[in-house]
Amino acid sequence: MHTEAVFPDWPGGAEVAVALTFDVDGEAPWLGEGPEYNRRLTTLSQGRFGPSRGLTRILALLAALDIPATFYIPGHTADHHPDAVTAILAGGHEVAHHGYLHLGSDGLDADGQRAELDLGLSALSRHGVRPIGYRSPGWEIVPETLSMLAELGFSYDASMMADDRPYWEASGGQPLLELPGHWSLCDWPYFGWTPYQGGLLADPAVVERIWVEEFESARQERRVVTYTMHPEAVGRGYALRMLERVIAAMLDQGRPWFATHAQIAAMASPPG
Repeated sequence: MHTEAVFPDWPGGAEVAVALTFDVDGEAPWLGEGPEYNRRLTTLSQGRFGPSRGLTRILALLAALDIPATFYIPGHTADHHPDAVTAILAGGHEVAHHGYLHLGSDGLDADGQRAELDLGLSALSRHGVRPIGYRSPGWEIVPETLSMLAELGFSYDASMMADDRPYWEASGGQPLLELPGHWSLCDWPYFGWTPYQGGLLADPAVVERIWVEEFESARQERRVVTYTMHPEAVGRGYALRMLERVIAAMLDQGRPWFATHAQIAAMASPPG
């Protein structure tokens, strides 16, 4: 059983805490699938669209609305798209850990998991970043990873789904704040598609309705809600217009506090 995290009132009389988070995966997930993807130039270019074009649109929208966000960045992206990290930091956003080559923890032994963590930390450190948060690639985490996160001094994780409120997990004997998400609040199941893995390519109006309804539920319960997005998906023009409408509905329907995961984690009372 997990322990629900306790928070004081949200700043400024806000009714709900909203975390807009973005996984800037770039080419990493495809290269991590296997060496055959080195030759699949179209698939790699789809990943490259994220840091090279989609991210620019996202940062412009966030700047126009004065909204901070959390960007989970694989080390490979940081190494191969350094200007993307520079732009994110220049916008005042949080950079968090998302592995190195976007390798799922469940497919790695302990040494492989530690290498993904260490290589990712090293890549982000070259940008002057020491992340306090982690999201596992592919949203899968195993017990060994939790222990390593505690050893490396992470404050929070955003990989699990046992609740729709933040909660405390045991991590190597230490408490680790979990900031849960869910596939229904992620853009990839709706807008991600490749000829190798398929996909849905949903109507944005359907996604908009789901995301706004979840916001309204979170507002009524005065809780946290996290949305997970990818620049190569939500950074497409039509999808970003949907996100803009979602944010407008949030501002119209209530008093949201748009915050980074680090800002939300800092407000959690230590577990009793």
